[in-house]
Amino acid sequence: MTADPEYTTVRLGDVGQKIGSGATPRGGQDVYIPEGIALIRSQNVYNDRFETDGLAYIGADHAKQLVNVTVQAGDVLLNITGDSVARCCQVPSSVLPARVNQHVAIVRPNPDKLNARYLMYYLVSPTMQQHMLALAGAGATRNALTKGMIEDFRIPSPPLPQQRAIACMLGALDDKIDLNRRMNETLEAVARALFKSWFVDFHPVRAKMEGRATGLPKEMADRFPDSLEDSQLGPIPKGWWIGTVGEEFTLTMGQSPPGETYNEMGEGMPFFQGRADFGFRYPSRRVFCTAPTRFANPGDTLVSVRAPVGDMNMALEKCCVGRGVAAIRHKSGRRSFTHYAMRSLTDVFHDFEAEGTVFGCINKHDFHRMQFIVPPAQLVLGFEKMVLPADQAIENQIVQSHTLAAIRDALLPKLLSGELRVKDAGSMTKETGG
Repeated sequence: MTADPEYTTVRLGDVGQKIGSGATPRGGQDVYIPEGIALIRSQNVYNDRFETDGLAYIGADHAKQLVNVTVQAGDVLLNITGDSVARCCQVPSSVLPARVNQHVAIVRPNPDKLNARYLMYYLVSPTMQQHMLALAGAGATRNALTKGMIEDFRIPSPPLPQQRAIACMLGALDDKIDLNRRMNETLEAVARALFKSWFVDFHPVRAKMEGRATGLPKEMADRFPDSLEDSQLGPIPKGWWIGTVGEEFTLTMGQSPPGETYNEMGEGMPFFQGRADFGFRYPSRRVFCTAPTRFANPGDTLVSVRAPVGDMNMALEKCCVGRGVAAIRHKSGRRSFTHYAMRSLTDVFHDFEAEGTVFGCINKHDFHRMQFIVPPAQLVLGFEKMVLPADQAIENQIVQSHTLAAIRDALLPKLLSGELRVKDAGSMTKETGG
């Protein structure tokens, strides 16, 4: 039911140029190649983005088998089977040329009747997501949406200029969120590279050994020695030593409160039992606890200590940690150094994952005794001074993105129903940078 008389309702099958899924080319895993024509699968399609990680590629000969499901710029992609059913996004032009496999449907509306981006936003609206999940779950076997179900979707259809305006406003918010995400990924990659250069590969030390410039300010360069010495972990900078995580960091292993104290209504303190709610940098607030027992403080690094071992996030606020998570901080209090130091131990954490008879795990004793190359305190401080501003920028942009997403989610149903017009909604985004 729409709130605006200008909003008619159309059947998607009546305004669609193409609605259909693809297939996996014959040949199994052997069809995939490092580069070629993209084969889009369900793991690439999310409601808030197209995920390029895990994108598969096939050669031209195999792509010919799927020529009838060639993806075009602006196509709406809809997951139609499995646990990810109903996830929906628009294809980015950067992945074209592309095909889809049998788990993804192309939904291409007639542009003279329905704007594709507007359609995508309608399909990701809470009402439509619930409807699709109910349809997909009604079958006797696995979740699935059929072509007939998709064709029968009823779409509110305001005049095309209004569709485009709605899509433009919501898209501007999503574009800013995506820009923040890409900027954050770049900032973290630079920080990780700097940690690796200084504390893993010892580039400044090696440069001084070879008589080359370190590329660092003289005050910082002088803090690095000009030679390496042997250790049980191989050559390390002279004057550095091999310590343990327990000696250098403060570690809090999580403990799970009674199950009856958990809730998803926001009562109590944010609670993280494991890595299920981990995000790019900070976990999502989903479960809360009214009787917390073990805590992480803002800026602590959170490490998954049960399968999968070694996944990491950072605490944005004081929170409760369950038995699947540990909170850790360098004894100097340096939060950025802590985060990238733990990431540098990823391979060690993965060893505990591989050793598990069923599920990998690491206990407090093993975590404490993990070996760690200890640099002088001045270098820890120097790294922190260089990287902390970038980490603070990441935090600020994540908080801004959460605000933008909340505004988008509040606007979405009102704009799609006609209850709110774009000209009235514009003032809601001015103070957020959207």
